[in-house]
Amino acid sequence: MADSESVLDYPLPNPTPLEPPAEWARLRQECPVAKVRLPSGDEAALVTRYDDVKKVLADPRFTRQLDTGAGAARIAANESGGVFNSSMSSTIPQSGPGHRRWRTRVGRWFTAKRMAALRPRIEAMADRLVDDMVERGRPADLKASLGFPLPVWVICDLLGVPDDDRDRFSYWSDTLLNLTKYDQSEIDAAQTEFVKYMSAHVAARRADPGEDLLSSLITEDVEDPMPDAELVATGRGLLVAGHETTANMISKMVGMLLADRRRWEQLVADPALVRTAVEESLRFDANPGIGLPRFISEDVEISGTTVPSGTTVMCNMGAANRDEAAFTDAGRMDLSRSPNPHLTFGSGAHSCLGQALARTELQTTLDVLLRRLPTLELAVEPSALERVEGLVVGGLATLPVRW
Repeated sequence: MADSESVLDYPLPNPTPLEPPAEWARLRQECPVAKVRLPSGDEAALVTRYDDVKKVLADPRFTRQLDTGAGAARIAANESGGVFNSSMSSTIPQSGPGHRRWRTRVGRWFTAKRMAALRPRIEAMADRLVDDMVERGRPADLKASLGFPLPVWVICDLLGVPDDDRDRFSYWSDTLLNLTKYDQSEIDAAQTEFVKYMSAHVAARRADPGEDLLSSLITEDVEDPMPDAELVATGRGLLVAGHETTANMISKMVGMLLADRRRWEQLVADPALVRTAVEESLRFDANPGIGLPRFISEDVEISGTTVPSGTTVMCNMGAANRDEAAFTDAGRMDLSRSPNPHLTFGSGAHSCLGQALARTELQTTLDVLLRRLPTLELAVEPSALERVEGLVVGGLATLPVRW
């Protein structure tokens, strides 16, 4: 790795919210395994090449169990290290038969058939949110009006929890995902409330099952029931993901498409490109967040560099998705790009379980906006957009638009 005097502060800063850090390209070319200093102050190894990121994410020797007692780095600047080091990760089996069983059970709810059945309801909700935004008048913040409330409604509906509690969920999620904002006592208090809430919800579903995901996990497989702690952790994990990842991606996707309005006009003229445009937006995202950490407990070689046992490796999927060795003309947003094997949802046994749902929400949102607001445009210059700072996931603070 780079010598001890070449330690980069990580995450790397973007010149603007929609442009990638210049360091990405330099690191891929000159230093594919780089030393970085995390928000916690701990050091890690950063990988930025497509092949390296894909291999690390798929290699079972690189574990998601970031046990600080075994030498794993803390990610966030608090005692526990944040969501990647949290008890939520350890409650759900992370490897072996237990993980495969959990993934199979939860994955039943994210099949293409279920997503197709869910899509009309997502579209109807998106239409209602656009109605409300238009009624309030322009300019509008598309993130607050549509990008945030739609995924929150979807995940709350999926879990059978009332979206009226979304402000509480947002705070609980923020304490897990923020890298620097909260001290350990604030995080512990919030997560105690979150666990108490979700435990009560699981108990209510057990007493009176509904048509939601948690009810199905309780009522199916009665001979090998999922423990309550695992059900609670599953609900918490899905709520956190539903609040931040897709919510931020909707506004980033629309921001990218409007930043060069020729892209938006191409889609208005040919809405059949929506599916590939969503995939390209996922690949082209210059502000994806901190990436995925993995811990290695033996010496390994990555791109000719020996990574010693006890190293935490940060996988930067955004940098990997811009690798010219993997994508022709990687620095250009091509709305018809196909195939598009981006790594935004990870790779291997731990690839994002909810990616089919995320794709459905993104495609449906884009379809609705193109149909309802073909004249949509940014209300500010792209360079004036503001990033969300300090979160595990990247995003825009607001997305001002007019039509």
